[in-house]
Amino acid sequence: MTSYTLEASREWWSQRWLDLLDSYRFKKRLERGRNYARQGNVLSIEFKGAKVLARVQGSDPEPYKVSLSLDPFSEEQWGYVIETMSQKSIFAAKLLAGEMPQNMEDVFTSNGLSLFPFTLSDVHSKCSCPDKANPCKHVAAIYYQLGDRFSEDPFVLFQLRGRTKEQIISDLRHLRSKSIATSATETSQVQESTPKKQFSVTMNSFWQYNEPLESSLVVIVPSTNETVLDVLGPIPLAKEEENLTSLTAADVVMKYLDTVYKDVSQKAVLAAMNVGGG
Repeated sequence: MTSYTLEASREWWSQRWLDLLDSYRFKKRLERGRNYARQGNVLSIEFKGAKVLARVQGSDPEPYKVSLSLDPFSEEQWGYVIETMSQKSIFAAKLLAGEMPQNMEDVFTSNGLSLFPFTLSDVHSKCSCPDKANPCKHVAAIYYQLGDRFSEDPFVLFQLRGRTKEQIISDLRHLRSKSIATSATETSQVQESTPKKQFSVTMNSFWQYNEPLESSLVVIVPSTNETVLDVLGPIPLAKEEENLTSLTAADVVMKYLDTVYKDVSQKAVLAAMNVGGG
């Protein structure tokens, strides 16, 4: 696999972190750290608040202790960021699905902030090893481990800036609910001030709903292998004589519907992820 193929297969936010490492001029030091990460020398890595604490096995019997952190944003700064996020429901939908929106950085830059550090000097790190250089190979190993963590969970980036996944989702839901309540109140006031219309209901239009759904209540995620067909079970069609393919009419119909359900599910997710508005 070429370096171009590897880069194309990474999530963009993980690639941004690795690009930051590639900009560091002491390549050999980072290369040794990457080997440490690949060889399993990182024994543990955990968060304590916004700080990363890790244990890396080096040449000594006792593992070295590594700490790493970024400058966290203040409560006021996060308030502005969450407010901006809440104005576009696609951000909440994608984050809840474990995906980082492509233009997420714009949310931070529009509030005078940067989600990613500009240089490695913006990353605060310490190691208990005797090497005076920073980053040493043990710190570098944690850099690469974090790149994997970012790929698995984009919320790790936010935690380094001082906000956990639970806090962000809770704040987003609170703001969206508040917005919905305000909108409902305004709508109610308008309805009370206008004459009420008589609506007739017909059987042909009874199941139709022409109003847009509240987007903050809808989250599109990839479907599981189980569909409604698996829940309902086989279609109770009359059995036929076995033909050359050994398939009954029910088998043929179920196989066709299974293909349709999976195709529609995939297209629905792709359509939702391409939505650009709030």
